[in-house]
Amino acid sequence: MQPTEFRTGVIAPVECVKEGFELIKSDYWMLFAISLVGALIGGVTLYILLGAMVCGIFYAFLKKIDGQPVVFDDLWKGMNFWAPGLVVTLFVAVPLLVYYIGVYVTLIGAIIAGSQMGEAGVMGLLLTAFAVDFVVLIILVCFHTLLMFSFPLIVDRGLGGIDAMKTSARAVWQNLGGVAGLLGVNFVLAMIGAALCVGTYFVLPIIIAGNVVAYRRVFPSLNSQSGYPVQ
Repeated sequence: MQPTEFRTGVIAPVECVKEGFELIKSDYWMLFAISLVGALIGGVTLYILLGAMVCGIFYAFLKKIDGQPVVFDDLWKGMNFWAPGLVVTLFVAVPLLVYYIGVYVTLIGAIIAGSQMGEAGVMGLLLTAFAVDFVVLIILVCFHTLLMFSFPLIVDRGLGGIDAMKTSARAVWQNLGGVAGLLGVNFVLAMIGAALCVGTYFVLPIIIAGNVVAYRRVFPSLNSQSGYPVQ
């Protein structure tokens, strides 16, 4: 199997999450700390190191999923992938920034324009602005979903940022049903975490583990043999 080849029809969402939890539970708190510290560093550095930290997080999770011991210093391995990680981060963060600015501008514009049209006019323009923003949000979610395997591809396959995104998009598209189901399960887990007042950070390692299991099913270790169809 070549680095950019992948399996199709192998993502079973609930099974991926269950398998991921079983594989990481012995090192749950270590992976929780890695995820939390990586996210904090990515945030306080204004996303300059976010890509590197995400790569470090995936580096640790991939080691665990593949049966290798995990240490906290695995997080810093992400610095080896700073450049390609930054490329992917820009493609993820810049559209979000533009979206948030667009939401602000459209809402303010609707209020200003509608103020001259009375209360009904304001409500009509606000509803229109909300509808447009919602459609754009759905498009962004779809775009980001296509990139969900980009960071692990950088770490696991050594791909550059652009190649990782292109390969991720192809793999996600060919496994769209399984990926959509996995995102649905992840959303439920996040909502349960929030509802139980334990915070989504505590379920984040489980979500990441499920995603990494799905990734490994689609992109098996290059030393393994696949009995599944390959694209």
